[in-house]
Amino acid sequence: MDDTYPTYVNRVARMTVPDSYHSQLPNIQESPKFEHLTDGTTKAVNFPGYTVMTPPWEDESENEAFYGSLQELQGILEQELPPSLMISLPAKSFHFTLADLIWENNYRDAVQNNPEFEPQLQGRIRESFGQYQELYRSSYPIYWQFFGVIVMPRAIGVSLVPKDEESYQRVVEFRRCLYQNPGLIGLGVEQQYHFTAHITLGYFGEIPAQLERDRISSMLSDLNEQWLGKEDNLFLVKRAELRKFDNMTHFYRESDFPAVEF
Repeated sequence: MDDTYPTYVNRVARMTVPDSYHSQLPNIQESPKFEHLTDGTTKAVNFPGYTVMTPPWEDESENEAFYGSLQELQGILEQELPPSLMISLPAKSFHFTLADLIWENNYRDAVQNNPEFEPQLQGRIRESFGQYQELYRSSYPIYWQFFGVIVMPRAIGVSLVPKDEESYQRVVEFRRCLYQNPGLIGLGVEQQYHFTAHITLGYFGEIPAQLERDRISSMLSDLNEQWLGKEDNLFLVKRAELRKFDNMTHFYRESDFPAVEF
């Protein structure tokens, strides 16, 4: 399901131009992953599951400068977007999702129907990590880089493209080791999305009746030009981990959860 290297780069490039923003903004929706409280604040709702991701910023120092730059960008978006449109994620939770696994109702059903689901899932992920290490016995510095802000149906974030074809191929092969594992498929884990590497900055909250599409499109395009020229726009993919989440603001792991070094 994942693209070839040139197809991927071209597809992501089309997502970061003003015309794309202009066409995407009328279709954005309020995210159901947060609720509005009576005091005017928002709260993350229960949304449990598992994912494979790079360590979040709070547990990783390799990409300190990159994450710091994203936090700065997030602050600008908070100022420039209409009030309450973006529900910002905690910067310490920033991460690069390498493979979505299972979440919400599918996860709840799996746990209810199979008391051994979680240890079995962990075991199958460990198998896939081992298979990847067999394929690539030598390490390689896998770098991805900032390519622009992207507007998704219920969220806003930054897109990533690989620094070179080898960085792309290694991540794609890693995903294949997961999604083509018969044991994982038997547990109900399937690839459901076309891979678009990104780091989410926030989810959409209250959407104004009249959204200033032209202004927002121009603003996002201007930010892209500024951030593409920054020195701190490279992201090192050094480690992948199985992580569990109860909502979209915190991703955690137990000491025996599988992990793999690239």
